[in-house]
Amino acid sequence: MRSVYARRTAVSLGLTALVGTLVLNGPAAQAAPPTPPDAATVRTQLSQLTVKPEGSMDGYSRSKFPHWATQYGQCNTREVVLKRDGQDVEQDAKCAAVSGTWFSPYDGATWHDAQDIDIDHIVPLAQAWRSGASTWTTEQRKAFANDLTRSQLIAVTDRVNQEKGDKDPAQWMPPLKSYACTYARMWVSVKYDYKLTVDSAEKTALTGILNGC
Repeated sequence: MRSVYARRTAVSLGLTALVGTLVLNGPAAQAAPPTPPDAATVRTQLSQLTVKPEGSMDGYSRSKFPHWATQYGQCNTREVVLKRDGQDVEQDAKCAAVSGTWFSPYDGATWHDAQDIDIDHIVPLAQAWRSGASTWTTEQRKAFANDLTRSQLIAVTDRVNQEKGDKDPAQWMPPLKSYACTYARMWVSVKYDYKLTVDSAEKTALTGILNGC
């Protein structure tokens, strides 16, 4: 590890080690979507998250979370997730999805045009910024924004993803109620792995959802 990281705080060192585990190239990135931990594990993780008010948006820019990164060849993160989450997906020579079928677990809709699909960050970039990512390095934020090893990226209906914006589970949940437990498990596990904070309303909402799982 370079000496500049050796001088960082313990938290930063932990995040740097975490970034080091992420796969940013190679066909292995096309594996099935990672499954979040079970509800019991996630309830424990939630109890261990730091509860504090969200920080400000001062200094925030999506460009501070570089995406979509090249995973291998001409395939970037978006195209890898489209391939991973779709069925019968065909890609052109530049790795762009030209046909396929995508089922959006947020609303139960099925789509046949990749332009109708957004790749959602389960924990939105702006939400992460307000929850601790403002102190990360650009490389740490890049790893977060392109993380294929955790339950952080998923292909969903673009309109529904835009309605979500940067809201937390106290403010927005997927319209398909049957997906609530999975979504909460994904959200908490990502925040836990990245040592992000939760606010009190967010924790209350997540506790209620997970207690019903």
